[in-house]
Amino acid sequence: MSKPIHKSEELANVYVRQIELRGENHFQFLYRYKTNDQTKNYSFEESVEELTHLLSEKFRAVTLFTLENDLLVFISKKKKVSYKTTQPSFKNKLPETHDKPKEKRAKNSDYLYHLGVTDKEGKVIPKMADKYRQINKYLEIIEAQIQAVTLPEHINIVDMGSGKGYLTFALYDYLVNQKGYTASVTGIELRQNLVDYCNTIAKKCGFKGLLFVAQPIQEYDSNKIDILIALHACDTATDDAIYKGLVSKAALIICAPCCHKQIRQQVKGKEQESPLLKYGIFKERQFEMVTDTIRALILEKNNYTTKVFEFISNEHTRKNVMLIGAKSSKKIDKKRIETKISDLKNSYQIEEHYLETLL
Repeated sequence: MSKPIHKSEELANVYVRQIELRGENHFQFLYRYKTNDQTKNYSFEESVEELTHLLSEKFRAVTLFTLENDLLVFISKKKKVSYKTTQPSFKNKLPETHDKPKEKRAKNSDYLYHLGVTDKEGKVIPKMADKYRQINKYLEIIEAQIQAVTLPEHINIVDMGSGKGYLTFALYDYLVNQKGYTASVTGIELRQNLVDYCNTIAKKCGFKGLLFVAQPIQEYDSNKIDILIALHACDTATDDAIYKGLVSKAALIICAPCCHKQIRQQVKGKEQESPLLKYGIFKERQFEMVTDTIRALILEKNNYTTKVFEFISNEHTRKNVMLIGAKSSKKIDKKRIETKISDLKNSYQIEEHYLETLL
């Protein structure tokens, strides 16, 4: 429906499509207002009533899309109705699903059961629902990033700060068992008990190319890392991980930084001009952003295209920023980036960023 009768009308258009809801046919009405959209579902009888109301009180024109042709209906000020047919806009019928189903990339695999995400029947345990959502979101992000870079036939992936291994196992299973990539995945974790636990599960699941190693990130030595992952590596451990990826010239560097202390400790006691930094909670968040912005700029300086975005919703964790660097062959203006870093540090009276000292 289009051409509102009243020019001041906030409702600009209404789009209607047939859907299946709880096994019955309904019609979904999308009300497109100037400032927002609203959706309502009606039965057939309710839809006839709503359409009658909209076409007599709200709109002067409506288009009915069919696979044979489009039927255009015009209603004059005197309520005179005229019709016109044109070539069909659609070749295929629209899907009748109420919502587009989200693809579950973490299938009912053994590792989900052994890690306590699902029960023996493969059903997600209620208290692990958030973790399961996080795993699927993570795999969705990884899939998109891998498709955007050039990788060797055999991919070496290192997950630094792998913890209990939820995402490490999910990544290996998805890439190797579902997508058919040839890949080796190594999880680096300080706690020996977690490393033993994860290696036992990897063996039970038959994940031959998945290995967990107990050692500090700084001590890990690899000649070649194609994909470097560091999710929630605490404070400067994120920088240690990024540094390893830069030295190895990794095609992808993916991190979700956590516990930004280094810069905050460095500027403690220094008077800041910005009124944003008057309050402790704002100061903490501001310096988190400054820390990660400098990390992104350092990646750009080293020929990486960077992205910073929300990893998972704030309702699950406030540490939800993901920083991704993809190796690029484009020419860059290093001096311009260095100036940006320098200006940012001067603005907040920062002496040095830990990642800079590593490099």
